[in-house]
Formats: sequence, structure tokens, C-alpha cells
Amino acid sequence: QVQLVESGGGLVQPGGSLRLSCAASGFTLDYYAIGWFRQAPGKEREGVSCISSSDGSTYYTDSVKGRFTISRDNAKNTVYLQMNSLKPEDTAVYYCAADREPTAWDPTTYGYWGQGTQVTVSS
Repeated sequence: QVQLVESGGGLVQPGGSLRLSCAASGFTLDYYAIGWFRQAPGKEREGVSCISSSDGSTYYTDSVKGRFTISRDNAKNTVYLQMNSLKPEDTAVYYCAADREPTAWDPTTYGYWGQGTQVTVSS
């Protein structure tokens, strides 16, 4: 059974940090590009970061550049999203997604999705 499971969300104060994990089971992440998306209430799902399967190239949306870092540990079949200097506008449900050759910021091109993890940034 192919499955992606996110973890690591929670409540954090502005300026704080969280590390999200996306663990895969039923398939090997090595051959898949991974994207992190988020969706805030009343807003569309937006791409946050992605990492390629081929050379590990990473991409970030402008609003998180310099604050978020995506990485993958193929031995653990897990991808991480380190989020630093969090802001209230980062509050959303965060999802990881996987596919062989997705279009980075187009969620419709990802075939596998996790259930999401809530990130709330508030004082």
C-alpha cells in the first residue's frame, strides 16, 4: 500500500521553528520528486518547496526562501521541511506529495498525497 505520512506540525510562536517529516511506505522515494504544499483556510493550495529525484535540486516559493529548507534521507525513505523564522502567514495545513515527473508547483501533477499536518504560528 502506497502511503505518505506527514508529522511534525504544531503550534509555535512567531520566529520559532518546526521540522516537518514526510515518511513514505509502499514505494521508494529515491525515484520520486517530492513537493510540500500548504493550504490556509479559504485559500487555494500553494506550492512551498520541492526536491527533485534526479540530482536533489531544490526549489522554494519566494515567501519562504531563506527560511525553509527541504531535504531528503533516502535511507529513511523520508523527506523533511525545516521551517525557521516562522510567521503567522505560514499558518496552514501542510501536505507532502510525490510523483515521478511532476510540474513543481502544480498539485494536479502529483499522484500521491499525505493526509496533512497542521502548522499554526501564533503568539
